[in-house]
Amino acid sequence: MRNKPGIAAAKVTTAVVLVVTLSLSAAPKHTLLLNGHSTDVPVIDVSGHPYVGLEALAKALNGSMSTAHSASGSVVGLSLPSGSDNSGLASAMPPAMKSSDALASAATQAAASANTGFSRGFVTAGIEAMSSLREWHSALQSTIQSGFPLSSAVVDPYRMEASKNLRLASAAATTTADRSGYQLLEREFQNMAKLSDKYVSMRANMNYIAPDALENDELNQRIVSCGHFLATMTAAGQFSDDRACQ
Repeated sequence: MRNKPGIAAAKVTTAVVLVVTLSLSAAPKHTLLLNGHSTDVPVIDVSGHPYVGLEALAKALNGSMSTAHSASGSVVGLSLPSGSDNSGLASAMPPAMKSSDALASAATQAAASANTGFSRGFVTAGIEAMSSLREWHSALQSTIQSGFPLSSAVVDPYRMEASKNLRLASAAATTTADRSGYQLLEREFQNMAKLSDKYVSMRANMNYIAPDALENDELNQRIVSCGHFLATMTAAGQFSDDRACQ
């Protein structure tokens, strides 16, 4: 008498289940150490790779596991207490997750650098603007120290050159850092204009100007300090602020 197909299939299925059950029962028992502490989380070995039960792992970590179903499949969620110490999990984190975190950190640092770093075009234009401001200041200082007549005709060419380079720096400002750096350059220009106009006016009113007048001038000291700061900031390629440039 031949066996019916259904009976044959049932026998095969029963045999497979029996083999799997015997294999699992015969498999060596593994113990999961969590932060150096033994746990009751079951660990099984499949093709040389250890696997743990997620629900038991969540319980060992004082967390919870949830499952949600959708049209695209199931989503298993693992929630851990926010106050728990999960630092030990970092060393057990899969390489792919570590790489993901590293990429996220690198992206954050790149974004921060983009906000504080100067563009190459602005650095070039900024150096020209600072150079013309120094020449303007040097012309004013040498005229006062030598006692030569001071007038608008002496300093206006330097003012015009500094103003032109300042406009070029403004046009070259393309990043957040560039625009912040330009504001410091503009303040330095404005302070230099005030200083220049002050002594031209004093000369026009026939007021005495001592050769060392600039050494004791607070505005001049701020201009010099800001100039040094701007040079250092530009060399670093990163925006920062300084009280002297306010």
